[in-house]
Amino acid sequence: MDRLKKNLETIRNRIGPKPLICMPVKADGYGHGAIPIAQAGLRLGAGLLAVATVQEGAELRKAGIDAPILLFSIPLPEELDELTACRLSPFIADKECAQALAAAAHRAGVRLQVHLKIDTGMGRVGCPPEAAAELAAYIASFPSLHYAGTATHLARADALAPDARSCTRQQLARFTEALGAIRKAGFDTGIVHAANSGAVLLHEDAYFDMVRPGILLYGYPPAAELASLVQVEPVMDLVTQVVFIKKVTKGAALSYGGTWIAPEDRLIATLPIGYGDGLPRGLSGNLQVLIRGTQYPVVGRICMDQCMVDLGQDRDVRRWDPVTIFGAAQGSLSAGDLAAKLHTIPYEITGNINKRVPRLYC
Repeated sequence: MDRLKKNLETIRNRIGPKPLICMPVKADGYGHGAIPIAQAGLRLGAGLLAVATVQEGAELRKAGIDAPILLFSIPLPEELDELTACRLSPFIADKECAQALAAAAHRAGVRLQVHLKIDTGMGRVGCPPEAAAELAAYIASFPSLHYAGTATHLARADALAPDARSCTRQQLARFTEALGAIRKAGFDTGIVHAANSGAVLLHEDAYFDMVRPGILLYGYPPAAELASLVQVEPVMDLVTQVVFIKKVTKGAALSYGGTWIAPEDRLIATLPIGYGDGLPRGLSGNLQVLIRGTQYPVVGRICMDQCMVDLGQDRDVRRWDPVTIFGAAQGSLSAGDLAAKLHTIPYEITGNINKRVPRLYC
């Protein structure tokens, strides 16, 4: 948790004292455990939280978390009553969505805080910039809705390439023009927000009233090319133990399919972690783990619940020794390293750690 604190401080120092920090805790806090991470983040200075589903928001409310919670994704019709009961703040992207939310809020006898979402180039969810003022007026026409904020999402803010920088500038220009139209129509735009982790690092003009750094808070730059721009530390260490050591003879085949053949007599350690825990099967034969300060290769196919490590002739490793799969320990790989091996991003590595894996906080 000290790393989370440092990461929050790093972001605060970068953006200055004014903008709010919205802490995304969707996908179980990027795999870190949404409830403890949300509680810590709020203590450490985050002003709002954000989730992707109504269920995620409901879990936070049941844990006693009372802070404002943004809902990034469009709720399903059958979720609207729970959304209002949990006082989540959804994005509105069109009139149909506004009407449904207003009806649900009216049924519940509440005034629901909502944020208008403008699609300036992400192409995912949001109204066209030229329709924003009309949608703002439509939202304001419902007594059961409170127009509390205006948002957009930046598609290429984490890239240094000139065309990506130009794309982000264009998105921000469209957003700023839409904000002007809303205000000209006589409506308060509320909390204005656009900056994700990439924009926190590269686009100061995207800070507005609030920033939404996700992966930065959890200790990784949003793109490898931005690593030199910020010093953040991985919040998660994925650690297991040696549960079994055996000797195999030259020519022995290991794991499903017998894809690894012992080149000589070896010692093999079994670890109680596999793709059912979130250790990707695609890393079979392409992963090193840290035991007693030394890296050892994982050999054979990673199974659902277990995998095997080639110790060579090293008899210093003992049963129950801790094993670091990834983390901040010296000599260990990071979630970013694993992601690079799989041609993906660290979000996918941490976010896929199964809930059956115990989370310990210190």
